[in-house]
Amino acid sequence: MSERYQPIDMAETGPKAVRTAFANQVAYCRANDARVTARVVAALAALLDKPASEFARRIAGWKGAPLADALPLRAAGGIHALHLSEAAHELAPIYADAEDINDEAVVAGIIRRHEAALLPWLDGPPQTNEAGRSSNFIAAMLWLAEQGLPPRFDCLEIGSSAGINLMIDRYHYDLGGVHVGPHPGAIAFTPEWRGNHPPQHAIEIASLKGCDVAPVDLTDPADALRLKAYIWPEHAIRFARMEAAVAEAQKRKPDLVKANAADFVEAELAKPQAEGTTRVLMHSIVWQYVPADQQERVTAAMEAAGARATPDRPLAWIALEANRTVHHHELVMRYWPGGEAPKLIGRAHAHGAWIEWLARGALP
Repeated sequence: MSERYQPIDMAETGPKAVRTAFANQVAYCRANDARVTARVVAALAALLDKPASEFARRIAGWKGAPLADALPLRAAGGIHALHLSEAAHELAPIYADAEDINDEAVVAGIIRRHEAALLPWLDGPPQTNEAGRSSNFIAAMLWLAEQGLPPRFDCLEIGSSAGINLMIDRYHYDLGGVHVGPHPGAIAFTPEWRGNHPPQHAIEIASLKGCDVAPVDLTDPADALRLKAYIWPEHAIRFARMEAAVAEAQKRKPDLVKANAADFVEAELAKPQAEGTTRVLMHSIVWQYVPADQQERVTAAMEAAGARATPDRPLAWIALEANRTVHHHELVMRYWPGGEAPKLIGRAHAHGAWIEWLARGALP
């Protein structure tokens, strides 16, 4: 398989699209320091030319759009869950990144023995909730405050999964020496900071509310295991963050409702907005999973609400989404009134390891 990312229409279907999706996922994982996950995805892809199991046949004959459906990660999540639950000890050498292992043979054997457990993992999209991405949200709010928007934020998130990023007011951030949030915080983030310092402002998060089409309950052990299965095993710090998020949710659950992105955004934007607050829509690594008709509705709702926005009741849109050409994520901003055109203010690692700040700094 090529490790070069191949351009593909997110809506493309068919056997060729399936193979391209797997090849691209391998390239994407390697570019984001996920060698083990790349090995698992490559081993799964190798089984698709002559699928010998129902699991492989379902993947090879996928009826939907495999890239938009994150099909490789659905399958890899199931394999990882077997490893985490210690139901398949044969996987241990792969997850230890041992050399001289026939990954394809190991994975094929696992599928034969555990197919009943694996098939349901193909039925729903991966839940890729990652607290480390929230550093981008906080940096973006600092930037919005620098533009003169009220530094008191009412936050709306789509694709919230388990609501880990709906608890960002409980975390501490060190963003290039700019500190935000309670100390020490339920989780502390210090991403490697590249470029100028972000602006330094006192900000307040007044509210946080999110939606997901299939919300995950962090306090349910089965749901928590599912989330852990989608964590790339190379990134051990993410497991510690997940445990901290579970503990925090047990104290007070995040405000999370079951709804699709368009319905949620339209309903929330129709509600009154307090004077002196900035209403923010935010999302991370979710836009690709939102159907095109809902993307259009969300965009239309934001632009209509933006046309009504005032300096005392502004609206902002923070998007941290994948640019799969360059294998990292871009932090793009819009705000109303005055900043309607999308502006790229940063780039970031997939799971928050680093942020490259592209906006002008405010500190010497």
